Amino acid sequence: MDGLRLHARATAPIPLDAELEVGAGELVALLGPSGSGKSTLLRTVAGLYRPSAARVACNGEVWLDTARGVDLDPQRRHVGLVFQSYALFPHLSALDNVVAALGHLPRAERPARARELLALVHLEGLEARRPAQLSGGQQQRVAVARALAREPAVLLLDEPFSAVDQMTRQRLQRELAGLRRALRIPILLVTHDLDEATALADRICILHRGRTLQAGPPADVMQRPASAEVARLVGLRNLFRGRILGHEPPGATGERGRTWLGWGELRLEVHPRPALAVGTEVEWVVPPGHVVLHRRERPSRGEHENPVPGTIADLLVLGETMQVDLRPHADPEAVIAFSVPTHVGHRNGLAVGVSATVSLLADGIHLLPG
Repeated sequence: MDGLRLHARATAPIPLDAELEVGAGELVALLGPSGSGKSTLLRTVAGLYRPSAARVACNGEVWLDTARGVDLDPQRRHVGLVFQSYALFPHLSALDNVVAALGHLPRAERPARARELLALVHLEGLEARRPAQLSGGQQQRVAVARALAREPAVLLLDEPFSAVDQMTRQRLQRELAGLRRALRIPILLVTHDLDEATALADRICILHRGRTLQAGPPADVMQRPASAEVARLVGLRNLFRGRILGHEPPGATGERGRTWLGWGELRLEVHPRPALAVGTEVEWVVPPGHVVLHRRERPSRGEHENPVPGTIADLLVLGETMQVDLRPHADPEAVIAFSVPTHVGHRNGLAVGVSATVSLLADGIHLLPG
């Protein structure tokens, strides 16, 4: 079977209870706080760490199976690994750093192949420079070219952009997005950056304390977290508690069914969840993109949907975007976080202490399992 498959279990010294799959040509991002096990899983794939119980297979070849006593050396696993620190040889040129990873080719063919790989990562003309003569972004490109020199079956990226400035980071992210289309191999990316994960990954895997909490497309994880723990880890601030008030089945005229959610004195419409008994206490979340500000002078059609009045508790202008915290009257201890274009915020007179109303779109309200 094409792609990478990993299962890892351990209680010590590093607790693990994780599994993941990365298909050919797919990029999966491992996301979680420090100490969550992201780099440990990368090292497990590369053969640099062996959990007490684990199985790693790539393209049908078993690299590690503790139950059967299989444990291939790192050199036999065909892994390309890019470290956070690049780990280049400081005394070698960019070209020679890549040549050093081409030991599987005849000596006479190595320089030409190294030049091809450096051109692939847009470093033509810089082959003779040593790492100290290259920028952080250029060093990162050399590290990627060197990882690809091994003709890897899987590419592992451990916080590859954390040591460069924001503009270089964005440029390298764009280049990686283009490069992966040509590679058609599984790519596993470790990152702390949620924006990076959602921009680059086909799927993200949320890890915490060595456990896989949820894996799926970024939009699914961000909008439908599997638990309150996942919601907090991906930075969803709009996490509240409510209770099920009732259900309405689909109407004969084609109207969809609905479930009514109680929040303080409010009655909110959400997607139908008839399996939840009336009176059940639930946690629920709504992403900021499903919070719609009511405009003062031109009401929109969506404003009748789950209106929530409150008072602006805080706001922050970040260039063309205004981030707003609304303290709802329904739950004065809570805060609804959302953003609007700065000009919209000014036009509507948003300021701390000002009354405002938002709508919580029913399609965005997610009732958390359990």
